Amino acid sequence: MSEANLDKFKQLMVEGYSVDGPSMTIGAAKLADQVFADLPIHLSLSSLSRHGLITGATGTGKTKTIQVLAEQLSEQGVNVLLMDMKGDLSGLGMPGEANESINKRHQQIGLDFAAKPYPVSLLTLSSELGIQLKATVAEFGPDLLARILTLSDAQKGLLAMLFQYCDDKQYPVVDLDDLKKLLQYISNEGKEEFSSEYGRFSNASTGAILRKLIALEQQGADRCFAERSFAIEDLLSANSNAGLVSILRLADIQSKPMLFSTFMLQLLGEAYQWFPEVGEVDKPKLVIFIDEAHLIFSGQSPELASQLESMVKLIRSKGVGLFFVTQNATDISPGVLSQLGLKIQHAVRAFTAKDRKALKQSVENLPDSEFYDATDALTNLGVGEAIVTALDKKSVPTPLVTTLLRAPQSRMGVLTDTEVSTLVSQSPISDKYNEKLNRESAYEILNEKLANAAATAKQREDNKPATTKKSSSSASAIVKMLTSATFVRGVFGLLNKMISK
Repeated sequence: MSEANLDKFKQLMVEGYSVDGPSMTIGAAKLADQVFADLPIHLSLSSLSRHGLITGATGTGKTKTIQVLAEQLSEQGVNVLLMDMKGDLSGLGMPGEANESINKRHQQIGLDFAAKPYPVSLLTLSSELGIQLKATVAEFGPDLLARILTLSDAQKGLLAMLFQYCDDKQYPVVDLDDLKKLLQYISNEGKEEFSSEYGRFSNASTGAILRKLIALEQQGADRCFAERSFAIEDLLSANSNAGLVSILRLADIQSKPMLFSTFMLQLLGEAYQWFPEVGEVDKPKLVIFIDEAHLIFSGQSPELASQLESMVKLIRSKGVGLFFVTQNATDISPGVLSQLGLKIQHAVRAFTAKDRKALKQSVENLPDSEFYDATDALTNLGVGEAIVTALDKKSVPTPLVTTLLRAPQSRMGVLTDTEVSTLVSQSPISDKYNEKLNRESAYEILNEKLANAAATAKQREDNKPATTKKSSSSASAIVKMLTSATFVRGVFGLLNKMISK
């Protein structure tokens, strides 16, 4: 490259990545085989509420990029929620360790390496060690619950009617036992009452929903549907100098993708409702990293997809940033993809026709560059390298740049069970959410209703007038006499005598 072109490249990077206000540094620019320590890649924190996308093939460094971003955000006082699919992101709670490779990398990009832990809160949806993340069945609502259970249209309609019935009757629906009891009730004793007000339905539909609820329960989902419901404010640190990194540990839940993804949709909805409107901010109040993001978009109804797109669009004005992490940009719906300002693209493998098609679409999502052939660059990136573009103050994409990323300063690896237990026990919210609550809800109310109905029926029987009982007793005696063998033989004997005369 000529000196003039190199100067032009440097000027372009300086203009594109020099930031006013709060920012974080993720690495340094790289062109051809040269890393420029004098061209640090700064990201404005104010732009992070415009959301982001982290993509790349397996093993290219996506997880470490999440770790770096979480560290830098925490140091700037920004709170983070992230998904730990493999167990190694929990290492944020322990200091890392420098080695020859890390020292060389940081020397190349001109940044110091300081091993340190970060304030973490370890959450779980399963039996893994952690603070139990829960929500009530009512908070999920019929649409999200139908998504978990993969219900048919008829079953979805029945579930929606059942939720309306509970609202009208003021039956709290907290856990799966409540929902199962309601389905049993409207199939039997309460069928006439329910059908007269909300329409007729097939018992086959209630039976199918019940079977799917039992299957969900057998997967351990009953831990998620309970009280106390997780409060969004507990994702925020009380220390303004260091953001809290809340880590949802999901290593043992990958076989239940629909449960995880639907719970994330519910949590996004709760965040959208809880955070007030703040408009443009210097830095976000919370940044959420959704790993395996393709699961969020899989199996969505058109209505749910539309709701998600609207939420992504509007939640930025509440100071919340969303980052979707997946292998290909094509995993994200076009409506959501168009709203993602920051793009960090790791290497793409193009071994098959499907891979090459995905590569082409990935390139189309990036701005043009006179210094990089995006197709060539994406297939030749090393581990820990990425192509980056963000949005500037005017919402214009910054120049495309290959970036040698900094290394995480916390541990790049899993924690021991002892370390996890220690971090969980030290959390100020551990006792709050790991306490088991069981307030009166639909299950108890319906059981009491049925017991009262049975007691009333018995009391009515016991309170019948004595004459009625006597008459009933006399009638019973007469019937018994008329049907006795002796009486029948006597009647036949009398008839024979009359005939013989």
